[in-house]
Amino acid sequence: MKTLTKWQYIEQRPNSWRKQLYLKGRKLSAQTVWLDMLVNDDTPEEAADNWDLPLAAIEEAIHYCETHRELLQQEAEEERRYLEEGGVLLEPQITHG
Repeated sequence: MKTLTKWQYIEQRPNSWRKQLYLKGRKLSAQTVWLDMLVNDDTPEEAADNWDLPLAAIEEAIHYCETHRELLQQEAEEERRYLEEGGVLLEPQITHG
């Protein structure tokens, strides 16, 4: 049986199709913070400074993302399908000149 975690800094956004969590009071997903940190090779302290968030909020976002990877992947795939069905090209087009 899965235990429920009580989050202090992250929450679900009302009226969103996404189930992933966002930083309270911001239109900023925990995943955005986490991926930005990974891409830029930032420490949690650097990410806290970059996003002007408490270190505990960054640590909570990291923990959430690392324990909810399947949900984050499913939502990314769903968004990709939606965009592609709407005609949005997500891969660069190769042109020969």
